[in-house]
Amino acid sequence: MFLPLPSIKCELILFCPFVIINLLLCGVCSSRPLSSASKHSQSQNHCFSSSLILFSYFHLIKTNPLPLLTLFCYRDSFRASLIHNSFQMEKASSPEASPKPHHKKSFVTTLMEAATLRSPSFKEDTYFISHLKSSEKKSLQELKDKLTASLGPDGQCTMWGIPLLSGDEKADVILLKFLRARDFKVSDSFHMLEKCLAWRKEFKADSVAEEELGLEELEGVVAYMHGYDREGHPVCYNAYGVFRDKDMCERMFGDEEKLSKFLRWRVQVMERGINLLHFKPGGINSIIQVTDLKDMPKRDLRVVSNQILSLFQDNYPEMVARKIFINVPWYFSVLYSMFSPFLTQRTKSKFVISRQGYAAETLYKFIRPEDVPVQYGGLSRTNDSQNGPPKPASEFTVKGGEKVNIQIEGIEVNIVKVLI
Repeated sequence: MFLPLPSIKCELILFCPFVIINLLLCGVCSSRPLSSASKHSQSQNHCFSSSLILFSYFHLIKTNPLPLLTLFCYRDSFRASLIHNSFQMEKASSPEASPKPHHKKSFVTTLMEAATLRSPSFKEDTYFISHLKSSEKKSLQELKDKLTASLGPDGQCTMWGIPLLSGDEKADVILLKFLRARDFKVSDSFHMLEKCLAWRKEFKADSVAEEELGLEELEGVVAYMHGYDREGHPVCYNAYGVFRDKDMCERMFGDEEKLSKFLRWRVQVMERGINLLHFKPGGINSIIQVTDLKDMPKRDLRVVSNQILSLFQDNYPEMVARKIFINVPWYFSVLYSMFSPFLTQRTKSKFVISRQGYAAETLYKFIRPEDVPVQYGGLSRTNDSQNGPPKPASEFTVKGGEKVNIQIEGIEVNIVKVLI
C-alpha cells in the first residue's frame, strides 16, 4: 500500500529473490530438517517475514541513504547474524525449547518501541595484552611479522605519530584496532593496514589537522569536536540539516574541487578528534559520534555521505565507541527495528536511537549537562572552552508537586533563588 501503482509489478518481481534467499538460508543453515508440519509452517512464515523486511529496506533505501550510513559498515555482522538467526529459529522450534506465550502488538506499539532509547550496554574492547586470548596474541605477532617483512629490517612507518614497529603498547593498540576490524584475520588486517598507510601518505593526513581550509562557516555547525562524555571519550557532533539550503549545497559540493575540499575538511575534524586519544591500554582509545538527523536532506548528501563513510570505514577502524542518533525521524526507527534482529549484540550496543524531542534526555545519559551544547538542551557554548574547563553541573530529580529551593549562580548577580 506504500508503493505507487505503476511500480507494483516491478517491485513484486524484485521481491522474489529475497524470498528465495531466505528459503535457501533456512534450508542450508539448519543442522537438521524440521519434521512436523507446524515447524515447516513456522519456517515458511519466518522466511516470508525476513524477506519482507529485506524488501522493505530495499524499497526505502532507494530514496533515503540514512540507514545505509548506519548499517553498511556493519554488513559483515549482518551476514553472520542472518545465519545465526536461522540456527536460533530452529532451536526455538525444537521439542526441547519451552513454548513462550505470543502477545500481538499493534503497529503503533511496535513503532514506539523502535524509537525507544537503546540501552548503554556497550563495553569497550580491552587493549591489555594479558587480557587477550592466545589466538589473538598470535594474530598480533603475525601482523607485526608481516609488517616487518614488508618494510624490511630498516623500514619505519608511523600512524598518528606512533611508530608501528616500536614494540610499545601504543603501537599494539593501533594494530589491535585493525585486527578487530577484520575479526583477527591476519591477511585481511594486513591488507587493510597497507591500504590505510598508502592513503594517509597520498592524502597527507598527518598534517591536515593544522591546515587552513577556508570553511569557517562549517565550524561548530556541521561537524565539530565538543567536550567529553562521562567516561572521558571526546565527542564529535554531526548535523547536516544546513544542507537543505540548495545554495549551501552548491557552495560545498558544486564541483569535484569543492567536494574534495569538503571531504578534506571532514577528515580534518576526525583527525583532531583522534589526536585527543591516549592510544594506551586502559586509556581513552575511541571517540563518541553524535549525529543530529533533524532536517537532514535525503538525496542531496547521497554521494558525499557514501564517500565519508568509505573513508572512515577503511582508514579509522574501531575509532568510534558509540554512535548516538538524535532527532531521529520515524522511518529511520522503523528501519533500525527491522534490521536489529539480524545484527550482533556487540553491533547493536554501539547504537543509541533517540526520537525527536528527546535529545537532551538522551545525551544526559552519556554526557554531563555542562558538556552538552546549548542547542541540544545543555549548558555548554562553543567558546566556553576558552575560559577554562566548565564548572560541574548539579544533577537531581524534582518530583511532580514537590517544592524545592534551588540556588543558581547568576551572571550579573551573585545568587538567585528559585522556588519550584
